[in-house]
Order: sequence, then structure tokens, then C-alpha cells
Amino acid sequence: MTGHTRPRIYGTDCDDAASCTTDPSREYVELDGGPLEGQLLDVTGLTAEERTIGAFLITPHSAYGPGGRASYAPAFSNPEGRWVWEGDVA
Repeated sequence: MTGHTRPRIYGTDCDDAASCTTDPSREYVELDGGPLEGQLLDVTGLTAEERTIGAFLITPHSAYGPGGRASYAPAFSNPEGRWVWEGDVA
């Protein structure tokens, strides 16, 4: 065992190791803070406008309980590399 952990990809089932592997043909942003901290979000299919707005992502650990949503948006200091948590929404 190397001690290296793979980042979890948002929306995947990591019981299947293949679904937890990044695909070099796809684009990902890292989620920073909040209930989805450290996960990668696949933004390959998002338009440029959608990438500037961010997303409400379903999470099992929000202030509103399982199925609540967490708001993530691009970090102004690094808009291509990570999205920061803005808070939970109902």
C-alpha cells in the first residue's frame, strides 16, 4: 500500500475503482471547502457561461440534511482550477 489516495469524482460510485479514475480527455475542477471538499467535478460538458456561474450540487451532508445542495462557484484567484463552497441551499 502506497498511502496515496485518489481524489473522489463527484457523482461517481467509488465502489467501482474504474469510476474513481480521472479521464485525461475530460476537464475537472477541485471543490474547495464545504461538504464536498477535495472532490473533483467533471466540467467537460459545461458551457463557458455555466463555468462562470458555478453549480448547486446535491450532497448527503448539507445544513438541510441528505439531498440538500451545496453552492460552488469558481475561485476568483484560480477560476480554471477550483470552485469554492459558497454555502448550503435548500
